[in-house]
Amino acid sequence: MKSDRQVNIANIADAQDSFAVLETSDVCQTAVMTLTPGQASGEKGNEHPQSEQVLLVLEGEVVAEVGDTRSVLGRGDVVIVPRHVAHRFTNETQSQAITFNVYSPPAY
Repeated sequence: MKSDRQVNIANIADAQDSFAVLETSDVCQTAVMTLTPGQASGEKGNEHPQSEQVLLVLEGEVVAEVGDTRSVLGRGDVVIVPRHVAHRFTNETQSQAITFNVYSPPAY
C-alpha cells in the first residue's frame, strides 16, 4: 500500500541549542537535550499539560525529578513523564549529558 505521508529524517548532531526540536508530526514530536555540567532543564515545576514525555539518556547521567521521585538515570535508562506532572532533569556530573525525548502529542 502506497503512503502519501512524507518521511522526515533529522540527526541529533545537527542540534545547535541545549534543547532542540528535531521533528514534529500530528501525534508526536522528537527533541534532543544537551545538559552541560551543573545545568538543569529548567525550574522544577515544568509540566506538559497535554503531553507525555519519554526521555532516553544517550550519554552521561542526569538526575530526574518527576513528581515526588528523584532518580539518577544513566546511559540507556528511560523515564516516562505523565502529563501534568512537575519535572526537571539536572546534570550533576562533570561531563555533558545528552537525552533523546519524545512528546505525545507534540508539546512545543
